[in-house]
Amino acid sequence: MNLKNLSCLVLLAAVGCLSKFPVVAQEQPFSELVGPGSVGPAPAPGRLVVPFITWGGDLATFHANGGLSTKPGSIFARQGLNLQLTPGDDFVQQVRDYRAGKTPLLRGTFHMIGLASEVIGADPRTKGVVILQMTWSAGDHLVSRAEVRTVSDLRGKTIALQQGGPHVGMLDDVLRSAQVEWREIKVVWTKDLTGTANTPAELFRKRSDIDACFAITPDMAGLTGGLRSSGSGAEGTIKGARVLVSTAELSRSIADVYVVRKDFYDSNKDLITKFVAGYLKATEEVVDLRKEHETKPSAAYRNILQMAQDIYGRTAIPTLEDAAGLLADCTFVGYPGNVAFFTQTGNLSGFDALQKSSLDLATSRGYARERFALFASGLDYPSPAFTSYLTKTTIERGERFRAEAVREDIEALTGGTALDDRTILSFTISFEPNQMAFSAEQYGAEFKRVVELADKFGNAVIAIRGHADPTKTLLDLVRAGSAKGILKRSGTQGNYSYSLNGAPLDLGSTANLLRLIDAGAFDGSSEANPRETLQSALNLSRNRAEAVRDSIVEFAKARGLTIDRSQIQPVGVGIREPFIAKPSNMDDARKNMRVEFRIIRVPAEATKSSDFDF
Repeated sequence: MNLKNLSCLVLLAAVGCLSKFPVVAQEQPFSELVGPGSVGPAPAPGRLVVPFITWGGDLATFHANGGLSTKPGSIFARQGLNLQLTPGDDFVQQVRDYRAGKTPLLRGTFHMIGLASEVIGADPRTKGVVILQMTWSAGDHLVSRAEVRTVSDLRGKTIALQQGGPHVGMLDDVLRSAQVEWREIKVVWTKDLTGTANTPAELFRKRSDIDACFAITPDMAGLTGGLRSSGSGAEGTIKGARVLVSTAELSRSIADVYVVRKDFYDSNKDLITKFVAGYLKATEEVVDLRKEHETKPSAAYRNILQMAQDIYGRTAIPTLEDAAGLLADCTFVGYPGNVAFFTQTGNLSGFDALQKSSLDLATSRGYARERFALFASGLDYPSPAFTSYLTKTTIERGERFRAEAVREDIEALTGGTALDDRTILSFTISFEPNQMAFSAEQYGAEFKRVVELADKFGNAVIAIRGHADPTKTLLDLVRAGSAKGILKRSGTQGNYSYSLNGAPLDLGSTANLLRLIDAGAFDGSSEANPRETLQSALNLSRNRAEAVRDSIVEFAKARGLTIDRSQIQPVGVGIREPFIAKPSNMDDARKNMRVEFRIIRVPAEATKSSDFDF
């Protein structure tokens, strides 16, 4: 298999234990996976054992340490640290070692920590303090068969998913975004994430009754041919298989973190500060070296990739290009991201929000019987330990998207199937004739949903598409055509038939009518001007979309919520896509009067680059 974009060859890491989980028919308490054991004392702050997993964010840890043992002159050595990095892909064993006091640290995703929250939170000594957000994932995918077009179509479907793995949280986010309940889907659980016959991707291959599966990038590419491809059936791909949703767009779903025991944190806060600051310094250097390498080969950057291959082994990382792919599928958040994650009010993807969703998931799915909260990092981010040591400390984040490029891209897609192919999720709101005001009192629930979706799908755009009813355009078309003598009507009211220049004309064929109007077939009539009516409907729909966008922005601002205005793009559709092409009454017409929200994948050139994403 070509692992060119390894993307995390083994995100197997993304939560260690994964391939070690026993076969189970359903979710089970995490305590049963870990088994019995006593809580040991926290280790002394000497040579600390620090777990890592197979993930791009851990390459910064390797760089900071200079290898598995702290190398003289390395970032961590200059911070006065002495660390022994050790594999932690077996997350269950990590939790056992953490509880026993062999290491004060846990390394996993936030949702994985949440699944283990009861085990680590039952004793005050081992309660978890989340000290560092490392990255967001951009390399996990939900692959579906051709008939599953958007995430709303998952209702009633069967999904293959690894038991207790990183994708449990991702599926929870996907279902909540589509307002689909867990009870409305069927889950087929697998033991492993990748590399064996008992994985979601392999079940998807073997069983036609499985509609979708979760996969890391190499497995996804083997099923579909690529992130933006559809399987042809050749070269091992599954005909029609495609990526339904990916963390490439659902960019606020899988957060990688470090957690420390509360007893160790309380006694060694200075050491923890140096560890966090050292990691953040390493991310700055890795980001700069990668950018440098893109324009001119960098030996220092190549050394980081080589170190990753040496540590993970050639089975996991066959080539240095695979190591680069591992980095490509993670998004560092840096110092600005950590400040935002732990301290920013209104951060819908911050610590408080992720803790709530992870504990909700753990208790609702049976991994934990009770809620045991984690502690947020209490580090002093404005202190010189960070601000005088790091160079990339700007907290302000500008607009993420190139608004004009996004708008042109969305408008170019309108009118065919291309927009549907790029749509992850859509829903609508209705309005009354001549309505231009959209209040939070009337649409607050929908506005809240849009704000939350915009945050969770941080690398996708939400198009607000205004639609108009075609009734007035149809009436003016008939009047203009009749006045010119080119349109004839026969039959009785409610059952009229029309002909244009002697050929049958279907008033329900919107696309054909639009072509005729654009071609000038009805121009020149003194009775009516359907071209002007059509343009007025388009302008009105665009104005409505803009009014809704402005109302959503004000809604977020009034509640102290963060929203990127460039991510919310208003587009006028006019009468081009009516629900009822030839309305016969006002109820029919009202069904066409709507504003549609679509989460849409956009090309890379539509986004602005930044050192860190948060």
